[in-house]
Amino acid sequence: MTRDADYLSIILEPIRICRAYRPKFGHGAGHNLEEFQALYRSDPFYAWFGLDSPLMYTAHRVAGGMTSIYRQIGIGCQRLVQQILMDQLRLTAQESTWSYQVKPRGGKSRTLALDARIELAAILNAKRRAKAARWLRAASRELAIDPALTRVLRGGVFEVRQGYKSKDSKRQQADLSNASAAYAATYVPVLMLLSSQIDEDVAERYQNARWLILRGTTTGLATNSTYVFCRDVLEYDLAAFFERNSTQLKNETENVLKALLK
Repeated sequence: MTRDADYLSIILEPIRICRAYRPKFGHGAGHNLEEFQALYRSDPFYAWFGLDSPLMYTAHRVAGGMTSIYRQIGIGCQRLVQQILMDQLRLTAQESTWSYQVKPRGGKSRTLALDARIELAAILNAKRRAKAARWLRAASRELAIDPALTRVLRGGVFEVRQGYKSKDSKRQQADLSNASAAYAATYVPVLMLLSSQIDEDVAERYQNARWLILRGTTTGLATNSTYVFCRDVLEYDLAAFFERNSTQLKNETENVLKALLK
């Protein structure tokens, strides 16, 4: 509980950004109401339909702001999980992240990264390293990984999301490529969800690609539940953190929604 203030700051800072959300309407920086109306009134077709109405502006702002809230909560969760790994496993910022390079044929090399990493060799505390190793072996059994590969696995790399309701094929293909790169580097790829929201067709595709999916459930196993994993492997009760700080989280979210509806 002594870390609550720091952890709350990590997750709330991105959410507060949403208060200032302004729709762009395809024109660079965000627009306020007056700029929106000037833009739409200059377009005869939109003006004929009355689309320059303040109600239309509010609808755009709420729709885009809602998407921004989900996105910013996800960003806050990514940062929070990485910080918890650093605190609980005594990892450095470099040890708790993972990236790799790809070089398309005839193109420039790019660096791609996942949100967090557990490298067994970097965990100096013997008890916690043993816990993480047991979890990694259990994850390997869950994914039916060949025992020969299991013996050389270095750890797990994590993609952290608040939920996964989109069916964005481009995003899915990128994640499948990430999984292949992770296994090539002898890591298990882990999709860590803070909520239980995931499209089952998407989940099946990820499971077929040997992603370990941790869902945002408070019961289950460390190989299928984010909160059980945090409690049993990292020895940090993330669900209890959210529970005891729920009032402040709700208040901040409501303040953002009110600002968007204003």
